[in-house]
Amino acid sequence: MTRNAFRATSRRRSRTRGLSTVWAALAVAPLVLTACGTGVTSDPEASDASGEAVTVTNCGRDLSFDTAPSRVVGLMPSQTELLIRLGVGDSIVGQAQTEVSALPDDIAEQAAGIPVLSADAPPPREDLLAVAPDLVASPTEYEFTAEQGFASIEQLDENGARAYVATGGCADRRNTAEVTDVLRDIEDLGAILRVPDAAEELIQDTEERLAAVEAAISDSPPPAVAQVYVEGNSLSAIGAGIEADIIRTAGGDNVFDPDGPEFADFFAAQINPEEIVSRAPEAIVFGVSGPEHEERTREYLRSTFPEVPAVENELLIAVPGSDLYPGALGNIDAVETIAQELYPDAF
Repeated sequence: MTRNAFRATSRRRSRTRGLSTVWAALAVAPLVLTACGTGVTSDPEASDASGEAVTVTNCGRDLSFDTAPSRVVGLMPSQTELLIRLGVGDSIVGQAQTEVSALPDDIAEQAAGIPVLSADAPPPREDLLAVAPDLVASPTEYEFTAEQGFASIEQLDENGARAYVATGGCADRRNTAEVTDVLRDIEDLGAILRVPDAAEELIQDTEERLAAVEAAISDSPPPAVAQVYVEGNSLSAIGAGIEADIIRTAGGDNVFDPDGPEFADFFAAQINPEEIVSRAPEAIVFGVSGPEHEERTREYLRSTFPEVPAVENELLIAVPGSDLYPGALGNIDAVETIAQELYPDAF
């Protein structure tokens, strides 16, 4: 497969902005689905016009649906995208955090008429409840923090809505999340929304894309990779969570140990530049919120680490920050982007 042909399998995506506004939100937060006790069951005695009642276990909570939700909200563009690709765009009554990232070009028009509940943060409690949702899909549990003025999961329950959190964004899963967690989200939402065929097709496409990467890089030794986030002169290393598993799936050997004490409670840790120098990564991956942030980060890395192999070889790989959120189809885009840069001769 040529590199251009491989790229053609990826969706067209726009750059993101506002990554720093959700950085704190991410804190709370063979293909093997080891997804925090999540599963789908059905009750044959309770059914609606479209089939059996459905119960899924999500973040340790059982969510039961006698009928398919008809008023759905996506609390991040990544969740709104997933809902649209499952074919339930007509049921979406609200989208949130729309300025954090742009929807892919091929579905942006479908979302144009969906009411916007917030721009760069989760919607206030009153605004979310005002659209009377019966299902709210979110990347992490942070979006339901009552202390921040957001509707809590309990408040949603009291108003007839169920909150579905991306498997990789569950608090007890956040540091051990895997790329394949999104497959569980697709399966769960497909069952909840009674669109199993669309879910199966999306899962198959996702698995094929991951398998193509695995096949392309299988015979190559993994290069040493550092994954960082730069905001101003603040440098953070990414060592755990979905972000780290993206590196592993793309064929990189993370120079930071996910089992290290600095990543025991959070997938990222602020570090001194010397930590990067001492590990001498062959590639550096960094999340960006837009073209300006990307350029600033590249300048910082070049000036701070001129003798690190990644800089000497110009192997500085930018990834849209929204592709690193839990429960995002963009996770697969990130894997493909990084793999193509790490193994240019394999695609």
